[in-house]
Formats: sequence, C-alpha cells, structure tokens
Amino acid sequence: MFKQSAQHVASYYAQTYPAPIPLRPTLQERLDTEVLIIGAGFSGLHTALRLALAGKRVILVEASRVAWAASGRNGGQALLGWSCDMAPLEKSLGQERARRLWDSMRWAASEMRELPERHGFEVDYRRGSLWAAVLPRRVAMLHAARHEAEMKWGYDPLRVIERDELPEWIGSPRYQAALYDAEGAHLNPLKLAQGLASAIEAAGGRIFEQSRVLSYRDTPAGFVARTDQGEIRSDVLVLACNAYIDQLDRPLSQRLLPVGSYQVATAPLDPALARSLLPQNSCVIDNQFVPDYFRLTPDQRLLFGGGCTYLGGIPKDVAAATRPVLERAFPQLQGVQIDYAWGGHIDCSLRRTPDIGRQGQRYWLQGFSGHGVLPTLAGARAVSDAILGDNHLLDLYQAIDNGRFPGGDLLAAPLEAAAKAWYRLRDTI
Repeated sequence: MFKQSAQHVASYYAQTYPAPIPLRPTLQERLDTEVLIIGAGFSGLHTALRLALAGKRVILVEASRVAWAASGRNGGQALLGWSCDMAPLEKSLGQERARRLWDSMRWAASEMRELPERHGFEVDYRRGSLWAAVLPRRVAMLHAARHEAEMKWGYDPLRVIERDELPEWIGSPRYQAALYDAEGAHLNPLKLAQGLASAIEAAGGRIFEQSRVLSYRDTPAGFVARTDQGEIRSDVLVLACNAYIDQLDRPLSQRLLPVGSYQVATAPLDPALARSLLPQNSCVIDNQFVPDYFRLTPDQRLLFGGGCTYLGGIPKDVAAATRPVLERAFPQLQGVQIDYAWGGHIDCSLRRTPDIGRQGQRYWLQGFSGHGVLPTLAGARAVSDAILGDNHLLDLYQAIDNGRFPGGDLLAAPLEAAAKAWYRLRDTI
C-alpha cells in the first residue's frame, strides 16, 4: 500500500495553483445514494459529472484529496489513443469494433476542448502535439502510424514533420522527425480536476475527501462501503482507484502494477529562449520505449519528464535524476534552475490496455498506463452510459483481454522490471 496524504505533493501544479485548493469535507455519517464512486481522479470525476448531469444521485469519496495522485500531477498531455496503441485493441476486437473505440477517443478530444468552457473553468488548454523519433530507424514508425490512422481509423489530421523542418517545431538536435497531431493538446491537469469537482457539486453531486474506503460488501440491499467514520449504501458501485486500489479489491489490483514516474519544471525561461525550444508551443513525447515528454507552461517554464521505475520507487533527488536527460534533449539548458521536482505512481496493466468493465452493478476503470488524460474521459463515457442503460461502448472494453501480472505480489514488479530493462537496452542499440 502506497502512503497517501491530506496534502498535495509539491508539484508545479499544486505550488502555482491560483487560489487555495478547495478542501472538501470528510465523511462522518451514514448516507444512501444511487451511485457511489471511489476515487477522485480523472476517471472518477468524469464518471461522476456525467451521471450527476443525467440526474443521478452521486457520491464521490477520495482517500486523500481530489486529484491527489496521477490525475493532479501528470505531464498534462491530452493525446489521442491509448498507451498500448491500436494493435492490441484490434487483435481483441477486430478492425470494425476497434474503430468504434477510436471514434470514442476522437469524441473525448473534442469534449475536452469544450468541457471547461461549458462549465466555466480554465485549464490552460493549448492545441497541438508531436510524437518524435530519436533514432533514425524509428522515423519509419511515424510514417506507418500516419498511414494506419488514415486508412484504418479514418483519422487524417496527422502530418509528418521531416528533419529539415523540425527546428521550426523543436529546438533540439536530438530528434530526427515528428508526427504532428492537430487534435492533440496540453493542459493543466490539476485545474481540470478541480474544475470537474466544482461542476459535479454544481450538478448536485457530493464529494468527500480524506475518506478512505476500508472495505465494501455486496448485499441484497445494494453495496455498503465503510470508511473510518462513515458508511455509504449505494445501488451502483464504481471503482476508480487506479494505482491505489490495493487491498480494496484484490482481483482488480492483481491486474495492475504501480509504476513510479517523475518530472521537473524549470524556472521561468526568457521568452525568446522558451520560444526557441518549442516554436509552435506543441507538447512533445518521443517514441522510445521509455519516452521523454515535455511542454511549455503558460509562465514559460519547461515541464520535462520521462523517468520511471518498475519497482515502484521514486528517486530521492528527482531533479538530479532528471537533469541529465533534460540537458541531453536541450543542451542549451545546461545548468538551468529547476524549481519543482516531483513524482507519483501510474497504473500499468499487463499489456498497457485499458481495463474497464462491469460485474453486476460493480464497475471499474483502471489500467491507463501513464496515458490517461483523454482515455479516462473516453472510459468514463462508457461506464456512465452503461449505468444509464447503454452498454455498447462498455461491451467493447470488456472484450479486451486484461490478465494478471505473472509472479504474484512478490515477483510481478521484478519480472516486469527485468523485461523493461531489455526494451530500454534496445533503445540504445
């Protein structure tokens, strides 16, 4: 079990939040509701909002604070697709049904553009994303991805940026080419989460923080979930705990491996220097097995991440661990001041496929594998639609094979770490 806290970690997002982060009450009573959602990250928040707007009585409980975990401290890249890419989804579903999932991802990208304005909050939304190749042999992957997206999935906004044009997009000699997606974007994830929480409350939903659910049981009268100081009975239960599900539901937790991930934010850069790094202000992720990713913030910092630890730990000095990687990408930033450095855990599934499903009136969303800003919204649509009576999207997710990690609790992480060490080595040869 990873330790949770009543305070947000000292990330760039939390430390520069424009007002005190709202503190919501702790559950200290017995309540009855139609839908109980456990976990106030993106998947739980999006599900709660959609159901509250549909007229359902919704309660959302969180062990720590709204978006305390990955949803409030990630890289903020709203990229179309899933961590696994499309091949495993097509293998499980066939091309026609996989395309229906892809269409739902395009819906999520469109919805993410419109949702903040609809509910009256700001997320620092900026359009444009780049998938960049470090190794010359991986430039072909960019062309193949563009061709597949157009031919199989009917997606044509992608454009390959060749090396001679790349300085107009990324001010680094490290990259060989990039695939530009006009529908990708980047945003402030903590602002998004807090905006969603306020919209839920405006729609009549209730949110309780610092209210860890210790156990739940399925009874003839519905689900009963117990916290330290309270209890909730509900007709429907949604588990949106992701990397922190732990002992609450062992069968689901055995399909996840919590992976440590970390990033930094520099001091504000001279505006001309900032523009030279990313002239089009697109976010960037590379196509290495363990990718680097980066973007500019509105106050002209470079937010840079990419390190991960499959044994679950976080470096004691995240800034020191990240600096060489940052300076490898941008030699002109050698010695740059790093103002914020932080980490957290992401919920990796065995094949990096989304694990979203239903058993009776118990639903779950997990397995976003470090790529969750848009996939959580697409998954929440599937779950909320199913609760409201439309199963067509959820049925697609349930057809995806998500097995347990081999080795059990003791060996799963070391076995995965050894496998990933091999793939990292392949990135260097």
